[in-house]
Amino acid sequence: MSQTISVPATNAHHAASARPGDHDERLPLRAASALAEATRSLLGKLREDRAPESAPGSRHWCAELEGDSILSSEYLLMKFILGQEHDEDVFGERLPTRGETLPTRPGRRTFERIANHLRLVQREDGSWGQYPGSAPDISGCVKAYLALKAMGDDVNAPHMRKARERIIALGGAEKCNTFSTFYLACMGCVDWDACPAIPPEIVFLPRWFPFHMDKVSAWTRTMILPLAICSALRPARQVRDPRGNPVNIDELFVNPKYKRQLAKPWQHDEPVCWKNFFLLCDRLLKVVQHLKLSPMRSSAIKAAEAWIVDRVRPETTEGLGAIFPPMVYLQVAFQALGYPRTHPIIQKAERDLDDFMLDEPNDDPRLDHVRLQPCFSPVWDTGIALYALTEAGLTAEKSGEIASVCDWLIARQVKMTGDWVRNLRPEDRHIRLGAEAAAWAFEYHNDWYPDIDDTAMIAKALMRAGDRRGETINRETAAKAFRWIVAMQNDDGGWAAFDKTTHREWMEAIPFADHNAMQDPSCADITGRTIESLVTCGMAADHPAIVNAVRYLLNKQEPEGCWWGRWGNNYIYGTWQALGGLTYAGLPKDHPAIRRAIAWIKSVQNPDGGFGETADSYLDRTLMGKGPSTASQTAWGLACLLYACETTDPAVIRAVRWLCDHQLYEDKPPFTPACCTGVETFDPGTDEHAATDFVSDKAGSWSEHFFTGTGFPKVFYLRYNMYRHYFPVMSLARYVNMASGKPTGPG
Repeated sequence: MSQTISVPATNAHHAASARPGDHDERLPLRAASALAEATRSLLGKLREDRAPESAPGSRHWCAELEGDSILSSEYLLMKFILGQEHDEDVFGERLPTRGETLPTRPGRRTFERIANHLRLVQREDGSWGQYPGSAPDISGCVKAYLALKAMGDDVNAPHMRKARERIIALGGAEKCNTFSTFYLACMGCVDWDACPAIPPEIVFLPRWFPFHMDKVSAWTRTMILPLAICSALRPARQVRDPRGNPVNIDELFVNPKYKRQLAKPWQHDEPVCWKNFFLLCDRLLKVVQHLKLSPMRSSAIKAAEAWIVDRVRPETTEGLGAIFPPMVYLQVAFQALGYPRTHPIIQKAERDLDDFMLDEPNDDPRLDHVRLQPCFSPVWDTGIALYALTEAGLTAEKSGEIASVCDWLIARQVKMTGDWVRNLRPEDRHIRLGAEAAAWAFEYHNDWYPDIDDTAMIAKALMRAGDRRGETINRETAAKAFRWIVAMQNDDGGWAAFDKTTHREWMEAIPFADHNAMQDPSCADITGRTIESLVTCGMAADHPAIVNAVRYLLNKQEPEGCWWGRWGNNYIYGTWQALGGLTYAGLPKDHPAIRRAIAWIKSVQNPDGGFGETADSYLDRTLMGKGPSTASQTAWGLACLLYACETTDPAVIRAVRWLCDHQLYEDKPPFTPACCTGVETFDPGTDEHAATDFVSDKAGSWSEHFFTGTGFPKVFYLRYNMYRHYFPVMSLARYVNMASGKPTGPG
């Protein structure tokens, strides 16, 4: 049995908060002290970027972006599918910003260390989950079990036996989502008929057709075309474990028939519905596949291949979509097409994916491991950190560090026309990024897919940072973001992430849409941030784009007074962003929508003064705003309060105290798992560790063991390891400024 421990606190802020007679008037001083420490610590995390396109001496932030176990399991499964599981590690020179101890080409030793990561994050009940505290994830469990079995783990070993029993209790391998079933088919564990059909002929569908590539989300585009090639060519490899035994997962199926057919039952209580329509389409497509009745199949595969080849040109991106899933699918699809491993596209695809690895060496072989990130987040991290520091009073004129960060962001502008242009109004399709408009992508290099969220954040950060004396480039660049952002506004008044789009709910019934993100519709969080950015950069609050966006937000407010959050957990995140947009748009504090939002945020404040919300709220609305307090979510909650409350409001005081009390007073080492110490806990706070928390942090920051970022709601979540730092800086700075009477916010 594991036990929970905590180390006695000696934080000056923490100790001060516990003294009798600690009156409210001392809180601004404590907050200012905490802010000063946090600012120093945040600046200490700056890193140089030696890439050729970066300005000399420019610097940025980029912390580890954590996902769940599927990153490790899917990487290993890919290596088995490609027949590369016996490769030897090859060492050589790596990029200076990546881990120098990792091999330039990973081999068996690295694969063993990735498998070790899977063992480390397995839970006591044998399962794997999407985030700390989540229910078991059947897809993650099946893929981890298969990966470990292929690596040679004895199926009768305790951890494998417990995993198998848990999978059966959850309904068996047939309960996997369709993106997981593709891996099983490529490994020969199920028939390809158990996967949904994705015909490559979709590349030829006209724009007037209900389904079209331009009508799905940007990330779906990059995923489904490589999978469409696989669906047509049906690659499968019989894998053998280190003892020479064929690898399968027959023991994980409750109903063996689903090894041969799609495990999606008909909806009998509503015979005429989109789900049944698409299941019928799936059957017909498979008949066409088996009888070879598609005369366009060969040309469709070539067209899909050409689409992908165009979008992996080295000068435009670091991998297809610059995110993990399509970068894996590409390697499988192109091997099926006959591409040799020596082909430049394959070599670059391998390097780009392998750059996501993070090395965690340890003398204890049980702890020594390699884990993977789903992508890099440098532009996002840098934009938010810069904005937070401008709240703390830093500018490009006063701070050389801030000036260097602005230089880095200016150099990272996207300057090419990507997929986004196809959905614009005809009069907007001539937009030239870098010349008359400005936009940014999330990653280091992803020119095909700049996004509204990053662009809005960076534009307002650059505008707030200002320029060096005698220069105007930062503010001018920020102002140019107007053009692109306004052109990307949806007809409903909101903004999505990557495209101007329309929400087509029927698409979510397509069999291969169970990643729950087939589309990229408007959302309140991006819309709120975008309003704030446009107003910060000089747009009048009565501009039609702002008026329409405000109308969208007011229509999307939940009955409880909050807003659903698409890209962060969840209603706290959405409410923070929506309130910011409405405030910057000029709605008064006594507006009914703002009063209801403030009443809601106060109602979910935890007894300890912090705020927290589990990602389970995406599954159960009764959990909205409920969860253990975290630094990032407390900062969001405090930001909500500061839009409409005085600094003397009891809710504000309690939130500020939580941030002061939980700030790290010394460097926090990473967690040492219970396999060695018998100690684990999921409690947040200054002195606590949590299972699977491998990231250390510096004094002045905060601990945060829970995932507060969202990839795909209900499917994939993220821990941004900078969230716990720059969001508290942002909110504490706003509080300190308000408490001292300094102007803050719009106007």
